[in-house]
Amino acid sequence: MAVSALDSRIFRNLFGTQEIRDIFTDEAYVQSLIEVEAALARAEATVGVIPAEAGKAITDAFASLQIDILRHLERIEEIEQRCLLVQFGGAAGTIAALGADDTGLRVREQLATELGLKNPDITWHVARDNIAEILNFLALVGGTLGKIALDVMIMSSNEFDEVSEPFVPHRGASSTMPQKRNPISSEVILAASKMLRANASLGLDAMVTDFERASGPWHLEWVAIPDAFVTAVGALHQTNFALGGLVVKVDSMRRNLYSTKGLIVGEAVMMGLAPHLGRQGAHDLVYEACKSAIEQNRTLLEVLEEIPSLAGITTPEQLAAFCDPLKYMGASQLMVDGMVRRAV
Repeated sequence: MAVSALDSRIFRNLFGTQEIRDIFTDEAYVQSLIEVEAALARAEATVGVIPAEAGKAITDAFASLQIDILRHLERIEEIEQRCLLVQFGGAAGTIAALGADDTGLRVREQLATELGLKNPDITWHVARDNIAEILNFLALVGGTLGKIALDVMIMSSNEFDEVSEPFVPHRGASSTMPQKRNPISSEVILAASKMLRANASLGLDAMVTDFERASGPWHLEWVAIPDAFVTAVGALHQTNFALGGLVVKVDSMRRNLYSTKGLIVGEAVMMGLAPHLGRQGAHDLVYEACKSAIEQNRTLLEVLEEIPSLAGITTPEQLAAFCDPLKYMGASQLMVDGMVRRAV
């Protein structure tokens, strides 16, 4: 059995995709090391630390190396600029090997340019807040996806039956209960959101290091960073699948809205009557009406229609409108339309 679900041939596509795994292969890691070394040679050549022609020669030599499965980190383009910092500080972060003048700082600045990274104001190899921020950003993404997944799971239950994930033959079925159609993607997304939060806490833990050489905490990042990126991409992949073909059951939604027999819009009735009875008076009247509707197993409208004091201030049509959930949607449709416009 694989040590991690991310490596398992059985489970790995639930918690990630091949594309994100390729980014964290040993081959991709070595290739990134080579790219940095080549960039450093070009930076030093530009600053004049080594002969100008040496930078190009070293870059060309690295380019001719035969290394397989080639991947880069451009998929992390959305990470904030302040987090993608070049790291070049020498043994203790002083860049002393390049002298006591500003040569080391100029090489670091040029190296940042070569790699498309930001040049930090000070050596940061033991200031890991940028790494922690990236991990916490992924945890925030996971939290949003997890909330969506949990809603889909609850709305998929027999009691609600308002949505269901795309149907794929035998997906979500049980070995003992063939009638089941479990929301597999949502279950995986919810698990992934918890894993991402755990990795975020590892990133925060790795921030506490001793002086200028870590005695171990930042090694947590070796586990947390690739795991978090793979898990986040896997969760996004599953979300795209689940929402891309989500089955929305409008009739079930309508049935559930009316299942409380008007109690769900008690606020609407109260606000409708407040101009005539005052807010507190309307509240007390609706409270008693709701109590009667529950105890007598009747609709709120039926109870309200029998209250004599309402006959002179509202019409039957107005009362019916107050008790209709579909007439108390507020600005929800406008907000949805606004989000759709922003997304397209």
